[in-house]
Amino acid sequence: MRHISLDQLYQDNREKLLFNWTVGHRADRRIELKAASNYGADVVGHINIIHPERLQVMGQAEYDWAMRIGERRFGQLFIDLLSARTPAMIVADGLKPPDFVVDACMAADVPLILSPKHCSAVIDHLRIYLSARLADTVSLHGVFMDVLGMGVLITGDSGVGKSELALELISRGHGLVADDVVEMARIAPTTIEGRCPGMLRDFLEVRGLGLLNIRTIFGETASRRKMKLKLIVHLQRTLSSEDAPRLPLDAQSQEVLGVPIRKVVIPVAAGRNLAVLLEAAVRNTILQYRGIDSMQDFVERQARMMSDEDV
Repeated sequence: MRHISLDQLYQDNREKLLFNWTVGHRADRRIELKAASNYGADVVGHINIIHPERLQVMGQAEYDWAMRIGERRFGQLFIDLLSARTPAMIVADGLKPPDFVVDACMAADVPLILSPKHCSAVIDHLRIYLSARLADTVSLHGVFMDVLGMGVLITGDSGVGKSELALELISRGHGLVADDVVEMARIAPTTIEGRCPGMLRDFLEVRGLGLLNIRTIFGETASRRKMKLKLIVHLQRTLSSEDAPRLPLDAQSQEVLGVPIRKVVIPVAAGRNLAVLLEAAVRNTILQYRGIDSMQDFVERQARMMSDEDV
């Protein structure tokens, strides 16, 4: 079960959402992602008595509804909601919470937080924040790069030349996200985001040179905080040029946290310019995302020529 403390959520979002914690400062609460849930968006939303375990948010619409049905009726519903141990109550839209709401939160020792921001903006911001903080995560071995605006994970056996390739790509204007250990998180159903552990940020290890601070050597633009994973490039040692197929007809993919990621295998051999090959692989992947498949175009052209010859 993944969770985050309410105090941590408050501190991380205090400036952006202008939070003001008014009731329940000492309450030890946390936001949990149950086993049945998959994403952080499941744990925050408008007032909902069906899902009392969520972080409850009251805006103008909920306030008007409460006033419309009356303090007595809403008060009973609100007390039932708090008795189910909701993590906290957030009153947005710059509203002053009704006295019975404040009293109920104090009696149940449920934190009450105020925000002048629009209710929908508060929910959207917290959903993005919680999706990232409570996401499924995994650590992968490789070098994670920003190449032509695309997140590329370079993998391969130890000593195959991943760091040297990364260094050449950086010298060509691309950016480094992480070396050796890459933290991957599924922040959306089909989106994997990779970032570097804080201890290793900006550093690249190259055999013979040791640890290089990429930001210091190449400047601010040579380092990235995070990128979305779109392509895996696997460097593979080959015994001979005959080991690798010249025209791989089937597109390859590799699952990361249940999400299929496009994969390209580049044979490593003396004299091959891996940086140029990787850039070409990235450009070709960009075309494929746009619906342009060079291999499929060639196969269709060949089929048309064979059909014309038969006629």
